[in-house]
Order: sequence, then structure tokens, then C-alpha cells
Amino acid sequence: MSATTAATTTATTPAAPAAASATAPLRVAVIVGSVREGRHADAVSDWFLGFAARHGGLDLDVIDLAEVDLPLAMPGWGGKPSPQAVAALAEVSPRLADADAFVVVTPEYNHSFPAALKNLIDWHRPQWQAKPVGFVSYGGLGGGLRAVEQLRQVFAEMHATTVRDSVSLHGPWSGIGEDGAPRDRAVTEGAAKGMLDQLLWWGRALRTARAALPYQF
Repeated sequence: MSATTAATTTATTPAAPAAASATAPLRVAVIVGSVREGRHADAVSDWFLGFAARHGGLDLDVIDLAEVDLPLAMPGWGGKPSPQAVAALAEVSPRLADADAFVVVTPEYNHSFPAALKNLIDWHRPQWQAKPVGFVSYGGLGGGLRAVEQLRQVFAEMHATTVRDSVSLHGPWSGIGEDGAPRDRAVTEGAAKGMLDQLLWWGRALRTARAALPYQF
């Protein structure tokens, strides 16, 4: 069990719609994981959001961690979050709970993912459960893939389902160019379509499952 389950005041399992249509737009929280000054996350997320909007079937909500003032210090068991944490959680937790699925946009720092992203994950638990997660990563030769593989392990512990295909921007080949678009547009957009197609399938299937039988593990 996550050490923050007792500390997160808004971390209650959301009730799924009683009869959500299988074809209703999927509510997707796009989490921008970098908070570093001069980050490339803005260009990457702008490109992805434009592509996702054209893909269709998605209701997108962008959660930029650079705008989430969530502290690192967590209360002990039975303790209460600080006023700063309560305010931040009141802003971000309901949006995670309302989402049917997630897309994480992440760089790779020292063969892993940013601390701010892990902090967001650790402050929550039921918001992730029985929902699919897709990834858009960027970096050097590895394109952020080592960060993604570690995130798969973390989200498995949170009872989330990560989709098989991901999007990776490898500099300097398929990274973001000066025009804000991937240099290898055909390959990158093909990967994005594959990831979003899988996210839609899993998101709709799990939304239906949660409505029929709430996840309680």
C-alpha cells in the first residue's frame, strides 16, 4: 500500500458512470512531467496535444507539474497533509480521479524520470487504479525509453495498466525541430496513433468494467 493513502484527503475511488457509452469521448489527463527551466516539454506536449486532438475520441485535460505546488514532505501514518499539500491536492486530485486514462509526457534524467512526476504518483493511489497509461518520452539516443520502462513498474504497483506502444522522440533524429514538429514526422505520428488507439481500447474497456464492477483491490 502506498505510504500516502492515509494522507491524501481527496484520494477516494471515484464512482464510474452508471452507463457510460462505449464510444463516448475518453477523458485523458495529459501529465507534463518536467519542471526544469528551459525544458523541451512545452514543444513536445504542444505537438502531442495537437496530434491527439486530430486523432479524435479524446477529451484532453493538461496537468502541468510546473504549475502544481505539491510538496515533497509527506505526513506520517495517520497524519494530516500540510495546508500547502491540501491546496495542491484540491486542485489536482479530482482531475486525476475524473480521468478515464492518462498520458505521461516525460524526459529522461540520469536513466530515469523526474522527481516531480514520482511525487505526484506517490501522493495518489485510487486515482490510478484500473485505468490505462500511455507514454510520450523524449531524450537523446534512448529517446526517454529508460524512463518509460521504470514508470511501467511504478504504475503496475498502482494497479494501472500501461499500454504496450509508446511514443519516443530521439534527438537528433526524431526529436522536436525548430518548427515545433518532430523531425521524422511519419515515424513519430505513426507511433502516436498506435499508442492512442490502444489507449482508447483499454480506456473504454476499463471504464465499462469499473461501471459494472468497481475496482476494490
